[in-house]
Amino acid sequence: MIPNILSIAGSDPSGGAGIQADLKAISANGGYGMAAITALTAQNTQGVRAVTLTEPDMVAAQIAAIHDDIRIDAVKIGMLGSAAIIEAVAEALSGLSVPVVLDPVMVAKGGDRLLATEAVATLRGRVLPLASVITPNLPEAADLLHTDMATDRPGMEAQAQALLALGPKAVLLKGGHLESDESPDLLLTAEGAHWIEGTRYATRNTHGTGCTLSSALATQLGHGLPLPEAVARAKSYIAEAIARSGELSVGSGHGPVHHFHAFLPEA
Repeated sequence: MIPNILSIAGSDPSGGAGIQADLKAISANGGYGMAAITALTAQNTQGVRAVTLTEPDMVAAQIAAIHDDIRIDAVKIGMLGSAAIIEAVAEALSGLSVPVVLDPVMVAKGGDRLLATEAVATLRGRVLPLASVITPNLPEAADLLHTDMATDRPGMEAQAQALLALGPKAVLLKGGHLESDESPDLLLTAEGAHWIEGTRYATRNTHGTGCTLSSALATQLGHGLPLPEAVARAKSYIAEAIARSGELSVGSGHGPVHHFHAFLPEA
């Protein structure tokens, strides 16, 4: 059975991140993608130029329209933008018993803030407890915890424990911002910690990596895989998407990853 995966996130017209990346990653991982759009952005590989948030009632209406008609097998949550949208999404998802992957999108690759600072507490209190797993990078984890960014593995472990205490069932803390030759991720659940080693690729094509990984993970969970196996498959997918991103020619800044690398011959 092909799982139906709902992405709740913002739109990226350049196609590398947000809803557009989510739908590509869901499809590439064998799911049927659906979308509730929380924001329109004007952005490209060089940065974000403008953001218009969707009215919270409209966000809720999109989710309700899907929920009332279509089986939802997993949910990915990305950019939410404001406390009011966070509240609307939390209410719309209440009672839905499926895996929920939260990618706490707060700051774009170029440094533009995508979640109001005053909304972070609402995200912590309303959405983190709904999540089956959250997938922050190191700056996002620091933002959620109001602390400095972790710079080594012990720091990552401490921050993952602090995030787990906020209510999600699991934390996948991504180590791509570590200053090292490796790119390790840490999966932490109530059962313990597991390090997932990763290769660091010398490329600027990292636009939308968080969106892509979290959507791939939601899809693998929608297939019914246990969390560790779902994480391993999603990590393998994003690693190859980054490794083959040079086959694309998109923009002059942080380019996108190659979402459909498995379906196209290597250039």
